[in-house]
Amino acid sequence: MKLRLALIASLAATPLLAAETPEQSCAYQADVVAAVQQARLDRVKERDVPEAIAATNPEWPENYNAAIPLMAPWVYEQKMKVIRNDDLSAVWKDLCIAQIKG
Repeated sequence: MKLRLALIASLAATPLLAAETPEQSCAYQADVVAAVQQARLDRVKERDVPEAIAATNPEWPENYNAAIPLMAPWVYEQKMKVIRNDDLSAVWKDLCIAQIKG
């Protein structure tokens, strides 16, 4: 799972904004994962996730919306037991920060 998450994290990387630190970028990415996980819990169809999340007026910078279609398949392939019991955003954030620190 970690190797696959590493591949997805590298695909989902978004350009940093001028005032944004790499740690803040990881936090925003984790927020996106949490929103996708919540959409799954709410039984939103995978194809409708970007619109469903946009309707919540997320607080991350708009450029992170582009990561939603890249992250949704990873979240949606997890078993519902994992979705209900695990914090996927924490896993994502930890891996993202680990990649920054090399």
